[in-house]
Amino acid sequence: MQVEVCYLAPGIQDCRTLQLPSGSTLEEAVHASGLLAQHAAIDLNQHKVGIWNKVVSLQTVLREHDRVEIYRPLTADPKLVRRQRVAAGRTMGGGA
Repeated sequence: MQVEVCYLAPGIQDCRTLQLPSGSTLEEAVHASGLLAQHAAIDLNQHKVGIWNKVVSLQTVLREHDRVEIYRPLTADPKLVRRQRVAAGRTMGGGA
């Protein structure tokens, strides 16, 4: 089956298409992609992973044409950032 494994970070957009045997897990796909060797910042014990924007476990069995995504930790708490914008009188739209 064909799947895509992607890792995105500031200045990095690395997506790889793989052919894997039916019944392969998300973890097997990540290892087969070579992304762990290419990007030392990826730590599967710390980073969440998902399929098509939905967080799932490493043991999830993949289906044909799944897009596996390795998520990096948030650098800022979105709720805190929103509160700071409101306190400063700014909105997310940034309009005048």
